[in-house]
Amino acid sequence: MSESERTSQQAQAKETEQTEQIGEQPPAVETEDAGVALVPGTGAGMPPTAQGFFAVVNANGTLSRGFGVVSSTRLGVGQYQVVFSHNLRGSAYIGTIGLSGAVGVSPSGQIAVVGRAGNVNAVFVQTFAANGAAADRGFHLAVLS
Repeated sequence: MSESERTSQQAQAKETEQTEQIGEQPPAVETEDAGVALVPGTGAGMPPTAQGFFAVVNANGTLSRGFGVVSSTRLGVGQYQVVFSHNLRGSAYIGTIGLSGAVGVSPSGQIAVVGRAGNVNAVFVQTFAANGAAADRGFHLAVLS
């Protein structure tokens, strides 16, 4: 076994171990390739030109608006997948509960964001009611890449 194969297996084992410690995500949702050219990353994990992307997603999982976003999907109560136009590994994910409109009062709640298992172009988002129970909430997601 070559050194690169051994390193790859070790990285996969570490990711599996981390996933098992935190909990399982539902399976990735297949999306159609929109013909978007992907930006390759550098050795530091950043694309040659750093970029910012965002998505505003309704509580039912539909995409309200965004930049560099391909799709959004509600996977279950309080669980969403948001797919962007390039590999996001090495990026920073920032999420906040919020409405998609310009005015209004958003319900209180919490949000957690992490890279999507099984899709390097996606972010897995979980939303919760103020009491910590899983709940469908609209949100704003920024990706700094």
